[in-house]
Amino acid sequence: MSETAKWYVVHTYSGYENKVAQNIEKVVENRSLQDLIYEVKVPTEKVVEVKDNKTREIERKIFPGYVLVKMILTDDSWYVVRNIRGVTGFVGTSTKPVPLTETEVKSLGVETVQVEVDYAVGDSVSVVAGPLEGFGGIINEIDIENNRVAVTVSMFGRETPVDLELNQVKKV
Repeated sequence: MSETAKWYVVHTYSGYENKVAQNIEKVVENRSLQDLIYEVKVPTEKVVEVKDNKTREIERKIFPGYVLVKMILTDDSWYVVRNIRGVTGFVGTSTKPVPLTETEVKSLGVETVQVEVDYAVGDSVSVVAGPLEGFGGIINEIDIENNRVAVTVSMFGRETPVDLELNQVKKV
C-alpha cells in the first residue's frame, strides 16, 4: 500500500467528531499504532458570537460530521479506524479511501509548516521566484505566520512596495 503518511477524511455521526477523535487516539495508544496513525484532528474555527448584547468567542466545527486522520494506509490502520464507534466510513470509494491532495491540505490549514528565514528587516534580498524574479530589494516587514514578506523593490527607477511569499526571496 502507501509508505508515506497522508491525510484521510473519516465520516462520523454528526456531533460525535470529538468522541471519535478521542477514541482513535486511545486505540492508537493502546495498540501501539503510532507508526501507522500519526495525528487526528477535528477542524474548528473561532467565531465571535453576539447574543443578547453579549459577545463571546466560541469554537465551531468547520466540517460537522468529519474527522481528519494522518496515517499510513494499511489493512490494519484502515480496519482500526473503520471500526471505531461512531465512524460511518472513509471519504472515497467504498473499497479504498482517497487521501487529501497537498493543495487540499494547505487550503484546509491542517498542517502548519514551520518556515525559517535567514534574513531580517532591513536586509537586501533578491527575488528568486514569481513575476518579479531577478529584481532586488530591501525587506520592510516579515510575517512568518501568514508566510508573507513585504519588500521595497527598485523597479523602473521607482521604489515599489510588494508583498511576496517567504520562499520567493533570498538574502544577497
